[in-house]
Amino acid sequence: MKRLILFTLLIFLFSNSLPAQDRKLVVSLSNPVEKWDIYEVTIPGPPRLLVPLPRLASGDAGAGEDKSGGNPFIDIEFSALFKNGDQTAEVDGFYDGNGVFKIRFMPDREGLWTFKTKSNRDELNDKEGQFVCNAASPDNHGPVRVRNQYHFAYEDGTPFFLFGTTIYEWPFQPQEKRQETIETLKSSPFNKARFLVVPPWRKEYVEGPYALDYFPFEGTSKENWDFSKFNPVYFQRLEQCVLQLRDIGIQADLILFRPYDKGKWGFDTMDAETNDRFVRYVVARFSAFRNVWWSLANENSFMKALTDADWDRLFQLVQAKDPYGHLRSIHNADRLYDYTKPWVTHVSLQYYNAVRALGVSPLLRDIYKKPVVHDEINYEGNIDRRWGQLTGQEMVYRFWVAYVGGAYATHGETSKGQPYGDGWISTGGKLVRESPARIAFLRKIVEDGPEGGLNPLDQYYLRNAAGKYGEYYLYYFGKEEPRQWEFRLPDDGLQDGMRFRVNVIDTWNMTIIPVEQVFEVEKLDRYEYVDKKRSKIQLPGKPYMALRICRVK
Repeated sequence: MKRLILFTLLIFLFSNSLPAQDRKLVVSLSNPVEKWDIYEVTIPGPPRLLVPLPRLASGDAGAGEDKSGGNPFIDIEFSALFKNGDQTAEVDGFYDGNGVFKIRFMPDREGLWTFKTKSNRDELNDKEGQFVCNAASPDNHGPVRVRNQYHFAYEDGTPFFLFGTTIYEWPFQPQEKRQETIETLKSSPFNKARFLVVPPWRKEYVEGPYALDYFPFEGTSKENWDFSKFNPVYFQRLEQCVLQLRDIGIQADLILFRPYDKGKWGFDTMDAETNDRFVRYVVARFSAFRNVWWSLANENSFMKALTDADWDRLFQLVQAKDPYGHLRSIHNADRLYDYTKPWVTHVSLQYYNAVRALGVSPLLRDIYKKPVVHDEINYEGNIDRRWGQLTGQEMVYRFWVAYVGGAYATHGETSKGQPYGDGWISTGGKLVRESPARIAFLRKIVEDGPEGGLNPLDQYYLRNAAGKYGEYYLYYFGKEEPRQWEFRLPDDGLQDGMRFRVNVIDTWNMTIIPVEQVFEVEKLDRYEYVDKKRSKIQLPGKPYMALRICRVK
């Protein structure tokens, strides 16, 4: 639960009555904050900063600025230095409307933390406080990090096996739709969701029952946006979505930029100064949420006004302003970004052919030396666009191709006949197609496998084997229809006399049938071990079959 310290207006006015050198407010928190949760400091700003704006159509109040107080998004600097022993963290604050400034901090060490604010305004400067950080609760494992070069784990070491989905516009839907999405995700196999920070232009978002009454910036259209002022109400709504995902154990992959304005709003053609200010504001607001990932853009190469040098700058800005080092990547369109750059933590790929055939993901791992996430592999559905017409079997096949290649994948589904958009990938709601249940089946197999994740085995000769040498082997036959398989394993990690059990897996019908025989191996040559009896495993002669081979200890 988020712990909140509020510097009340009464205390604020009292402190302003003191000489400048005495305006120091020491605050302690009686209720401790748990590790990797959010500690929030709230301080009123300069008293003449704000004048009310008219209420939005939703009834929410906006917040405007009196010129005598300056623009709080540009003119006021606000940060704090947090300390716990020899550990320090400098955290930027942000303006949250209605005269209030906030700093959010995610403590990653137990014990006593102290902080001191820094600002170019006396009302916000030199405020001090302290709080106690306790151990994390059982379901709180911290943010996700890269582990073992090609995989992921929570900060406490718990493995994180990524199974993603796509719900680009769900934060911009009515409350009922957003809640329906959360209820659907609770029983889904997905633990990461990709979605936009800024909505795409749609006529339905401009007029009619689905029209938006809040936007990232002050204003209502391209004609009157004030790109120097954010709309805090908009971001407060988005924060609730991130918190809802966190509370059901789902990572929020926030897509900062996108190319979908069609010349209508101008959010994808902002100048460099505005882009940088937008990044700083979003990172200041969201980086303390432990489930946040940063995706710099969706289909970045369609944003023709931005060069690779611009993306380099934005990446480095996110890296510099995020004190917690959340995961960072970028999603491509017709041209790949250089994922080998040091500020990129993992590959976020839209390259459909990479999961249409076995053997590509191991090559990508060797090229980039980082985790590979196939974040767009086409979508299961029935819309007219070719990228949204996969059968359920094809979607599941592509997932298996990714995971047997030592990579990860992201799901999406489409549906005709929606009020607008393309179904789940656009607005969320309910999952109605065939693949999610089979993806859940795959997830269980992956989670029951090696704790360090699936890695390709003998990848320069085999295309369909993953696991851990000497311990665990997962063979996927894809669209082939073998009737038998001769027991052969690559030689790494094996010794004569090791014994193994085998399960025959039907990945579509979701069955696992154990083979009665125990297989004992002996060395065949310098490359392979085989069963001593030269046994063959009988298979049903149909597609989408797999074998799981585990050592008998």
